[in-house]
Amino acid sequence: MVQKILFVCLGNICRSPAAEGVFRALCPEVDTDSAGTASYHVGSPPYGPMQAAANARGIDLSDLRARQFAPQDFTRFDLIIAMDGDNLADIEAQRPAGNTTPVQLFTDYAPVQGADHVPDPYYTRDFEGCLDLIEGAAAGLTKALRNSGAG
Repeated sequence: MVQKILFVCLGNICRSPAAEGVFRALCPEVDTDSAGTASYHVGSPPYGPMQAAANARGIDLSDLRARQFAPQDFTRFDLIIAMDGDNLADIEAQRPAGNTTPVQLFTDYAPVQGADHVPDPYYTRDFEGCLDLIEGAAAGLTKALRNSGAG
């Protein structure tokens, strides 16, 4: 049963905190967290433009702070969600021997949107497009969990 989900991107200031915020609004019964594969922004709040875009949609990210993904996260979470293939590879490189915690791409839950990753708005500057994709994937993940009886 999925009770704890970790959302992971590169720096943990745009995509993964936005995914955490959107998902916890849709599925508050599941514990969530977010992390980055890099340590660039540890302790920082989500990026201002991402917070503003999320706030405009009623999603408050102000309580979140960036942290770095760690191998212990494989035992702390039931499901780890990566924003892109590079994040997924970086996560898998830290998998402890014998651990079976699933790691999936977030876009796997939004196939109708036709994306194979969540583009990083820190570089693309497309915060709205990023949030559109995150909202679609979060809705798909919520539906999948509820259909499996896990959420």
